[in-house]
Amino acid sequence: MFKEIFENVKTKGILVHNITNYVTVNDCANIILAIGASPVMADEKEEVCEITSIASGLNINIGTLNKNTIESMFLAAKKANELDKPVLLDPVGAGASKLRTNTAKDLISKRKISVIRGNLSEIRAIMESESNTRGVDADIEDVINYDNLEERVAFAKECARKTKAIIAITGQIDIVASDKKAYCIYNGVKEMSRITGTGCQLSAMTTAFLAANKDNQLEAVAVSVMTMGLAGEIAFKRLSNMDGNASFRNYIIDAVYNMTPEILEEGARYEVR
Repeated sequence: MFKEIFENVKTKGILVHNITNYVTVNDCANIILAIGASPVMADEKEEVCEITSIASGLNINIGTLNKNTIESMFLAAKKANELDKPVLLDPVGAGASKLRTNTAKDLISKRKISVIRGNLSEIRAIMESESNTRGVDADIEDVINYDNLEERVAFAKECARKTKAIIAITGQIDIVASDKKAYCIYNGVKEMSRITGTGCQLSAMTTAFLAANKDNQLEAVAVSVMTMGLAGEIAFKRLSNMDGNASFRNYIIDAVYNMTPEILEEGARYEVR
C-alpha cells in the first residue's frame, strides 16, 4: 500500500491549491514541497476558480477567516466539485465562534467535501450542537485513548456516513474513517502540539496524497497521517539540548522530505477496525 501511494504523490506532478490561514501558510507550502508535490496559495475571489481549475486538489483551512476568503472558499469548492477534484476541509477552531462553526457547516452542506480533518473538538462542533473547543485546540475532555477508542471510532464512522466524507480525527491516537472502515494510528509524539500549524501542515500534505490517489482515498489519507506522525517521532529524536520548537518544526519537514515507503512501512503503527 505505502509504496504505490508514495510514488503517486512524487511522480504525478500534483499541484495543491491552498486557501489556508496566514499563520502557517509558509509551513504548509514547505511540507507540500517536502512530500514531492507543489503548492499554490490563492484566496482572491477573482482568481480562485482559475487556480482550482489547474490544481490537482483543494485544501480549505478556516484558521484565519474573513468575509473575502469565505466567499473564495465557496467559489473554489464549487469549481473543484464541477471538475471532480478532491476537496479537504480543515475546520480550525470550529466551536470557538459562530462564524467558524457556521462556515464549516455550510461548506459541508453546500459543497462536496472529500475529507474533513480536525481534532475531536472541531469535528464535534460541526456534527453536534455542543463542543469543548478552546481557541483552536481540543479540550482536555476530547482525548482519544485506548479506553474510549471504540466509542471514538464509532463516532468517526457515523460522521463519515452523515457527511459522505472521509473523517480524519487527529489526537493522541489518530482515526481515519469511512462509514465502514477505520484506521487507528499510533504514530506521533505529544510535543508536536507545541508547534503552531502541525495540523495545518497535515491537511495540506493530505490533500496532495488525496489528489494523487483518487481511487484509493481512505488509504491515501491514512498514509498521510502515518507519515506526519512518524516524521514527528524522527524529528523529536533529532533534537539536541539547544533545540526548541522552531528547530522541531524544521526537523519535521526534513523528516517528511527524507521519508521513503520503506521507512514508513517499518515505522508505521496502526490497526484497522
